[in-house]
Amino acid sequence: MTGQRVVITAGAAGIGRAMARRFSGDGAQIAICDIDPGAVAAMQAEMPDAICAPADVTDETAMSAFLATVQDAWGGVDVLCANAGTGGPAGPIETLELGDWQACLSANLDGAFLASRWAAPLMKSQCGGVILLTSSTAGLFGYPNRSPYCTAKWGIIGLMKTLAMELGPHGVRVNALCPGAVEGPRMDRVIAAESTARGVDEATQRAIYVQGVSMKTWVSADDIAETVHWLASPAAARISGQAMAVDGHTETLAL
Repeated sequence: MTGQRVVITAGAAGIGRAMARRFSGDGAQIAICDIDPGAVAAMQAEMPDAICAPADVTDETAMSAFLATVQDAWGGVDVLCANAGTGGPAGPIETLELGDWQACLSANLDGAFLASRWAAPLMKSQCGGVILLTSSTAGLFGYPNRSPYCTAKWGIIGLMKTLAMELGPHGVRVNALCPGAVEGPRMDRVIAAESTARGVDEATQRAIYVQGVSMKTWVSADDIAETVHWLASPAAARISGQAMAVDGHTETLAL
């Protein structure tokens, strides 16, 4: 990956940060944006040669400014990891507010759309590139009490399939990552919200995730980053249009 130009949204924490570190460690050029200015500053300190910018992926103006900076600096892009998203509200559908539903769909889908819309013509013009969209195992199953998130992540799969068809003739590969339950602060917040919605304690809710996985294990951000790195590499040159689960094989999300 030496010299490859890699853009990662939500790249200053969690899965995005692990992606950035993995690509950077293999010699790639890195550009990240993130909604958390403090995390962005920390990434800039860690990777002084990277392009790091605070930006909300649902804000077209902010995203346009970030992506214009990248294009001015690099002239193109080889790998786009549209990774940004949010877990959204938890609860039965009759308890949810329209604004919370819309915010969840926007963070997950609008960000992927804006980044992909920018990358597509650049990759077409250079006759190659890789777009990786972050979906979830929730994009492969129904997910009780998480309807906005589930809907958004299924939408990511549809976007990926369509872009793979549109861009494939131009040598551009498009795939989706479907992480399972990834250890870290984000999942801690999800479990807290779900345990409240279901009326169970957090230890019980945490155990549910392992019960529904064949390998009876959680996933690390580094597990995801390794898969992303492989999918972006020449080793995966004929893999496109795929929803790649990295989850120890989820059997069900409906326990």
